[in-house]
Amino acid sequence: MEIKASLNYLRIAPRKVRSIIDLIRGKEIQDAEKQLKFITRRAAGPILKVLKSAIANAKSNFSVDKENLFIKEIKVNDGVPYKRSIPMSRGRAYPIMKRTSHIIILLGVKEGVKIEKKQSAIEQVKPETSKETEKKQEEVKKATKTVIKKSVKDSALKPTKQNWVKRIFRRKSI
Repeated sequence: MEIKASLNYLRIAPRKVRSIIDLIRGKEIQDAEKQLKFITRRAAGPILKVLKSAIANAKSNFSVDKENLFIKEIKVNDGVPYKRSIPMSRGRAYPIMKRTSHIIILLGVKEGVKIEKKQSAIEQVKPETSKETEKKQEEVKKATKTVIKKSVKDSALKPTKQNWVKRIFRRKSI
């Protein structure tokens, strides 16, 4: 079973992110977290954040503890570069590519650990019988009819000075 987390459009060049990713590839979670906390490069913070997100996914979706996980795969892909330019001599513009990265982390579970996939909230809801749903639909229809009738009565415009002014200024002028 693979647990996945990703970060898209990180505004750091992929070449710089890969240098940090190579240090933690294949390690256990505790070792990788310790390593990332003490790296002073700018990309270490976002990578640690994605790693914590993957751990949270494992806990909430599969009820797997942090001690039973390791980094199975981690990769960085190029994102869409921001295209900018810098002025040069004789009125020219020199292009600059501000590169972005997509980080994807796949966590694996150690052998011998049981994985229990939790049911989503939608799966846990008990389906209603058709008679109950029909009754609810009829109640909703009755309630909407009464609301519509009340709103039509309330919205009838009485001929006052303010309503006359509103009608004039609603018109489009040429």
